[in-house]
This record gives sequence, structure tokens and C-alpha cells, in this order.
Amino acid sequence: MLKLIVLVALVRLSLASDVLEFTDDDFESRIVDHELILVEFYAPWCGHCKRLAPEYEIAATRLKGTVALAKVDCTANSNVCSKYGVSGYPTLKIFRDGEESGPYEGPRSADGIVSFLKKQAGPASLEIKDDTHFQKLISDSDAIVIGFFADDTSTAQTEFLKAASALRDNYRFAHTNSKDLLQSQGINADGVILFHPPKLHNKFEDSTVKYDEDKYTSNKIKRFIQENIFGICPHMTVENKDQMRGKDLLVAYYDVDYELNPKGTNYWRNRVMKVAKGFLDEGKKLNFAVANKNMFSNELSEFGLVADSAELPLVAIRTAKGDKYVMQEEFSRDGVALKNFLQSYFDGKLKRYLKSEPVPENNDGPVKVVVAENFDSIVNDDSKDALIEFYAPWCGHCKSLEPKYKELGEKLANDPNVVIAKMDATANDVPSPYEVSGFPTIYFAPAGRKMSPKRYEGGREVSDFIAYLKKEASNPLAMQEEAKKKKKKVEL
Repeated sequence: MLKLIVLVALVRLSLASDVLEFTDDDFESRIVDHELILVEFYAPWCGHCKRLAPEYEIAATRLKGTVALAKVDCTANSNVCSKYGVSGYPTLKIFRDGEESGPYEGPRSADGIVSFLKKQAGPASLEIKDDTHFQKLISDSDAIVIGFFADDTSTAQTEFLKAASALRDNYRFAHTNSKDLLQSQGINADGVILFHPPKLHNKFEDSTVKYDEDKYTSNKIKRFIQENIFGICPHMTVENKDQMRGKDLLVAYYDVDYELNPKGTNYWRNRVMKVAKGFLDEGKKLNFAVANKNMFSNELSEFGLVADSAELPLVAIRTAKGDKYVMQEEFSRDGVALKNFLQSYFDGKLKRYLKSEPVPENNDGPVKVVVAENFDSIVNDDSKDALIEFYAPWCGHCKSLEPKYKELGEKLANDPNVVIAKMDATANDVPSPYEVSGFPTIYFAPAGRKMSPKRYEGGREVSDFIAYLKKEASNPLAMQEEAKKKKKKVEL
């Protein structure tokens, strides 16, 4: 009997969750008990919710006592989900003191959730009282921006705290009015210093960066932080990748692991930095980073690369416009291969990498098959209008559209001014300025204005497409006449 009781207790313990569960009946009364809480609105059948669940549980356990995590099953609690405008799953929202603060738009991994919510917990900027606290803060694995102010009522401190509040989602902040700490940092009145994490310290750049503007304004402080937070070559992670995107960026992918192999990680990073520093000193504009190749295996596949067991880094560049360049030569320890690659990039001699299916040998059908390699010659032919469908082979809606789209192509097969085309967007790079996030996505690219395509939002019947093209086409449509069946007279 005793063994059975112990077994039941162990099972209950194993099933215990640190994620709170709210319902229609108790949501409003329990949410006010938390200064800061993250709530997931979910449905049990939702695949994305199921994938999030273990990460959410881990994060809740790690944050226990600091920030609470809760969940609401919207299939059983429709009132509260309706009140907060939940229309998809999972929806995550942040609440402060019982009031909705805004959507959670951070990472969906346990590490990312923990990192994000730690920045949200408490004040935007921590107050440092003594040197022990100061040393602990600057020894962390993330960069931190610290304000040193002689007067806690100064304009400088006020503006610093404004900047901290605006950027708290992404960066860590602290401030102090301790005279001893100001003196230890060589600051006489006011100062702001950005401390890079010890794991990223190197001989190519200073471990700290000082704000050097005469005037303190929140906008200037924010600009200072955003320009210097990452340094020459940061560690790109799932949590900070979005902050690095949108810029011309070179990434060296290899077995980056600052927990188990910091020395080996920095061995290759230093070789990237040495080459990067040379070009940056010449005034060349490019951002650099290192990343774990296994964590970013999907990204590597976009460059036609594979995260194999080789030790040497794989290198690729993605520009702000989306152009991609891949270093084909094997990474060398002396940095010569990387230097040659960068020199060719800055000289404009590199060929863009395009993920592309082979160009079809025969492309005489009513719907032209477009791949990345022939996109310009078919869709961007300036003399013709083009209607282009971006599809996925597995997409049910695309399969339903296929016979209608083919019929459209057949009707316009003899029109020299219009191209009906399709492209497998899962097997080919979609060029700028086209944006494809679902399937099928259809665009109209008018003759003479190929960089201003229009997204087609009309019906999916052949008559809908014809009506649209009659309105938008640069020239009158040349429709193929349907053969008329003539009844034969039968003589008696």
C-alpha cells in the first residue's frame, strides 16, 4: 500500500506544471495578482501550440518566482479569448498589473522566452548599489548598457531611463549614482558605457564603448546603443537574429558553442574578425556575425549549404535587398580565402547565389514554367505583361487552381503581349520586390513597370482573371476564339 501511495505521489509530481491555467471563471480575478505575466491562448488541436508546449513549460520552471506564465484553452473558455481578440493559435500576450500590455513578439524557445521576460521584469534599468552587483552585471553573457550619474535628478539620467524603457525588449540596462563606481570608471559627472560580454572580448576592439555626445537625449542614446551593441562580430542566436536582419550581413556558420567550447568558438571567430577589421578600417560597409551551423541549418539550406560534421566555417552573405553570396572556396586558417571572397564582393565580381530548379528544356506550354534562373527573361520581360502564380507542390488550393490557370493560359496562348506563368516558391528563390508568405500567391507585373508588381486579390475563376487582365493589361487582350460546334443537317 505504501509503495502504491509513493508511486501515485511520484506520478503526480512528474505531471506537475509551473504553467498556470486560467479559465473564463477565474481569469480576471487571478490576472491582477501578477505584476507581470505572459499568457498563452491556445487550442489543444493546434500543431504550433503542441510544439510550443514543452518550451513554455521549461521557461515557466526557470522563471518561477520571477515572472509567471499562464495559459487559456480557448476551446473551453471562449469568453476570455473573445474579449482579448484571439483569432489564431497560439496567441501570446503580456499583462501588467491585470491589464493587457501588448502582444508577445519574442522568440518561441525556452531560452528566448526566459531572456525576453527577464528584460521585461522589474524596472527597465536596474539600480546598481555596489561593486559586487556591478561586477555581476558586466560578467553576464549578454551586453549591458550602464548609466553613471552624479545626480539622480539630472536630465542625463532622465533621458537614459527613457531610452532604456524604449529598448528594454532587446537590451539590458542599469544605472548608478554611486560616487565610488563613477570614480572607478573615470567619470566625473555623467556618463553612459556599453559593456560587451566577456565571452566576446577580443584584441580587435575595446570591450567597452563610451557615449561621447555632449548632450544627452533619449534618441541619441538609443542611436549610440544600436550602432555599438553588437561590436565587430557578434554571436548570432535565434533570440537576436531579427535585430541583425535588414542589413548587409556576412555570417560564418560553424560549431559555435560558448558553453562547452568557448576557446574553439573564439578561435574561428578571431580569424573572421581579423579579416573583417581590415576591410572595416578601409571604410567598407558590411556587418559580420558567427552562428551555430546546426541551429541555423534551415538558413544554410537557403544558400545551398549543408550543416555537415566538418570543422571549418561555412560563409555566406545576405544583403538588405535579399541578394545572396556564398563563399565556395574552403575556409583557410590564414584567412586568405575569406579575404579573397570579401574583396570580390566589394569589387562587385561575385555572382549572386540563386536557389533555382533547372531551366526547363521545353517551355512551350500555355503556362510558362518559371525558375529563379529564367525569372528575368520571362516575368521581367519589359515588353510584356505577366501574371505569375507562386505555388507549393503540396498546396491543396494550388492544385485546385491548376486546371483553371491552365485554361487561362490556353485562352491567351496567342496573345504576344501577355505571359501566364507559375513558379514553385519552395524550390526557387523569390526575387524582390515580390513577397510570398502563403500559397498560392499571384502577382501582376505590368510591362514597363516590373519593379512595381501588383498583388492579385481577385477571384480564382477563369472569368475573374480575364476580367482583371482586361482592366489592367497594357494592350487589349487577344483572346483565342473557342471552336464553334456546328450541327450537321441530317438528310432524310
